[in-house]
Amino acid sequence: MTLLRGLAIFFLLVALYCGLDPFHHSPIAHFPEFQSKRVDLPPWSDIPTDQDKHNLLQKSEIKFLNEVQGPESIAFDPLGRGPYTGLADGRIVFWNSHSWLDFAYTSPNRSEICNPVASATPFSYVKTEHICGRPLGLRFDKKTGDLFIADAYFGLLKVGPEGGLATSLVTEAEGIPLKFTNDVDVDGEGNVYFTESSAHYQRRNFLQLVFSGDDSGRVLKYNLVTKETTVLFRNIQFPNGITLSKDGSFFVLCEGVVGRLRKYWLKGEKAGTSEILATLPGFPDNVRVNEDGDFWVALHCRRYMYPYYMGLYPKIRKIILKLPIPLKFHYMLQIGGHQHAVVMKYSPEGRILQILEDSEGKVVRAISEVEEKDGRLWIGSVLMPFVAVYNLK
Repeated sequence: MTLLRGLAIFFLLVALYCGLDPFHHSPIAHFPEFQSKRVDLPPWSDIPTDQDKHNLLQKSEIKFLNEVQGPESIAFDPLGRGPYTGLADGRIVFWNSHSWLDFAYTSPNRSEICNPVASATPFSYVKTEHICGRPLGLRFDKKTGDLFIADAYFGLLKVGPEGGLATSLVTEAEGIPLKFTNDVDVDGEGNVYFTESSAHYQRRNFLQLVFSGDDSGRVLKYNLVTKETTVLFRNIQFPNGITLSKDGSFFVLCEGVVGRLRKYWLKGEKAGTSEILATLPGFPDNVRVNEDGDFWVALHCRRYMYPYYMGLYPKIRKIILKLPIPLKFHYMLQIGGHQHAVVMKYSPEGRILQILEDSEGKVVRAISEVEEKDGRLWIGSVLMPFVAVYNLK
């Protein structure tokens, strides 16, 4: 009886500890207004099972190892120079064929705390990125050479071909400050399209955003002539990457939590309406159009049964998130236990054209963007300290 009584007391103490979380180890302990919403998921049978059984991404070349921390977006200027990329320390840098040069900044408040440190990782800068800036999506205007920047904290900005401190264009829309600006694209008619992933969560809390199913995300348009900002699409669960079609008649949007590509028509009879272009096998980050008009999608990871059912049952999800389990553990459950990478190419009609994968994460993992140039894929990652290059030929 003494043993049974001891076990009963032990399990009671464990239950109390889990219920009270006295040391605030729960991922949502510091988010008293946290809400858990149902994710608008497709039927499991609709999720593609296509795989790259040869793990072709493992043939990628790792470049600039430990020279670039968290290079989310990759861009080349109208003259073909680059790549340019935004880093975790808030800088936008340019590769001049020999070395990386500082090109631009998004924060007017940079100080010594923003200086890059040789031993740092992309995670080292999270505590100061709201001060130093965190440039995510990058796009060049092919006519002017201006670089448009979606900074997670400083909104939509622009910098000229000479670089320097970027000029702020948009920091709020409809009276609501931008909380988490993510990606951007620009057409040839003076319109800039960009995404706001959430009106409630900042980038440094992106995992809480994913776990919440928050649907306050928006897609916006800024007119360079009239200086007007228009909300085109709202109530999205983590809108992420955005890219215009080759002819500019529509844009493609990544719905990050749901795992979909959505087509939004800008011209023609369907202008102002949207439709699902494709259901994805995982969680997308950025999407980029190539010269043929097809779309490369970078998937941070595949979707597994655990996050699928957690998305469908928000009450159970919130109970689990209240337990004193470290955030990293929840993240590993979300991605299937290990970091890996999936790249998908889709036609403008939503047909799968190609799939590249590193299912083991041996070479490429946690990717954010795929930019095609001269027969090669330049692959960025918001979490890794390198750029990967895959030869398509």
